Amino acid sequence: MLLLFMAGCAQRENNEGSNNNENTIKEELVLAVGNEPETGFDPALGWGQYGSPLFQSTLLKRDNNLKITYDVATSYEVSQDGKTWTVKLRDDVLFSDRKPLTAEDVQFTFETALTSGSVLDLNILDSVEVTDATTVKFHLHHANSTFIHSLLTLGIIPRHSYGDTYAENPIGSGPFKLVQWDKGQQIIIEMNPDYYGKKPFFKKITFLFLNEDAAFAAAKAGQVDMAYIPASFSKNQVPGMRLEAVQSVDNRGIMFPYVPSGEKTKDGLAVGNDVTADIAIRKAINVAIDRQTLVDGVLEGQGTPGYSAADGLPWGNEETKIKDSNLQGAKEILANANWKDQNDDGLLEKGALKAEFDLLYPASDVTRQSLAISVADMVKPLGIKINVEGKSWDEIETLMHSNAVMMGWGSHDPLEIYNLFSGKMAGMDYYNSGFYSNKKVDEYLEKALSSRTEEEAIEYWKKAQWDGETGFSTLGDAPWAWLVNIDHLYLVNEKLDIGEQRIQPHSHGWPITDNLVDWKWNEK
Repeated sequence: MLLLFMAGCAQRENNEGSNNNENTIKEELVLAVGNEPETGFDPALGWGQYGSPLFQSTLLKRDNNLKITYDVATSYEVSQDGKTWTVKLRDDVLFSDRKPLTAEDVQFTFETALTSGSVLDLNILDSVEVTDATTVKFHLHHANSTFIHSLLTLGIIPRHSYGDTYAENPIGSGPFKLVQWDKGQQIIIEMNPDYYGKKPFFKKITFLFLNEDAAFAAAKAGQVDMAYIPASFSKNQVPGMRLEAVQSVDNRGIMFPYVPSGEKTKDGLAVGNDVTADIAIRKAINVAIDRQTLVDGVLEGQGTPGYSAADGLPWGNEETKIKDSNLQGAKEILANANWKDQNDDGLLEKGALKAEFDLLYPASDVTRQSLAISVADMVKPLGIKINVEGKSWDEIETLMHSNAVMMGWGSHDPLEIYNLFSGKMAGMDYYNSGFYSNKKVDEYLEKALSSRTEEEAIEYWKKAQWDGETGFSTLGDAPWAWLVNIDHLYLVNEKLDIGEQRIQPHSHGWPITDNLVDWKWNEK
């Protein structure tokens, strides 16, 4: 940590001490906004999925309202059967080695990503066809509205110079180019003079790879212009810096095992929980929780109450926000379901079943621990006993089908909704680990997925949450108790203007960099 901090100090001293020209100083930044990418800067391996790929361009992009706009593409069309996407490209795009970007590079990018074995899932893609230098056709196995997410996030790589060392030496057509990577310490990037879009104000930016404590220390010492910090540091005043709280859909919630106990996975792991399989238990917990108190207490006020996996996103259903902090309403739900305190010990029972279950959280995550403990305290007056336990992720993987788990999600891709709530995804990795299934919900999810466009799919994503009679939201089956959306917090140089920030996804990667080309010094 000390070496990393010294590297940042040296960088800033070089920026400010070697040249007193004001313009030189004003055109450089030092940032500590996230971890070093484990697989480097190769989009085919996942770089850029949660924030701008910086060095590469994408075909499409989202504006600040998450509406789809163009980047390298100038237009796109989807066939009537939804299986062919035709994308037209700009003809003035150069890679940073001054070679032109053509349709063959786009083809190469998607074909490489398809076979990379990375976190990217392009299995829906059948083939990529180049019809001329500026036209690409994507042929899908079947219609899939979420394919557009790949056009929005997958940075274009050059066919002519891609190789085994590309992740360390990326060539792209984005607004910046990588000039130095000191592994474990920092990267230095510079403006790409051949970029076709808006020219960045800052010509040189240094990213320091510091943990949250070291980033905060660097901010206090005046050695960085921005630092990503946890909520626990948010009350501390730092001279010359302001706190920027960026809204996110980086959520935390409780996944409930949805089915009764008794079954096992193909790997022999227990499935189901008799207590959480009771909808009255799940609904009562959802109604009793005081989400605003969780925001104020656990998150130091830096967040928003959470009601779904897609709060604030175009495919979120605003109707599903419930009135919570209602202990009396929760007690009535339980009483109507024949949960009773038979022994006057404060613990509800239903026949021989006690209203008691375990809630697991990753032991290294203090925020999830605090949320779990707080929820357990909130529902105790109902007669529900939640035993909070910290485990390693390896342990949680073996227990998550039969125990409630404090999970976290949040994506700009509605496919996440499908993964979390489709019966087809039951038991698939961390997604639908509670084995939730609802025939009508599955019908809506399949219609959303097989829609031609994102716009057509939104109606079905919303209905899957609640259609007036059923859905996977708290109004319906309540397989989750969503709790909070965590604000992403940054200490920012008081003179630095970071433009309008859009709602951010889960905090993997560097989502704050999405609009880096808009950043500038405030002249006031």
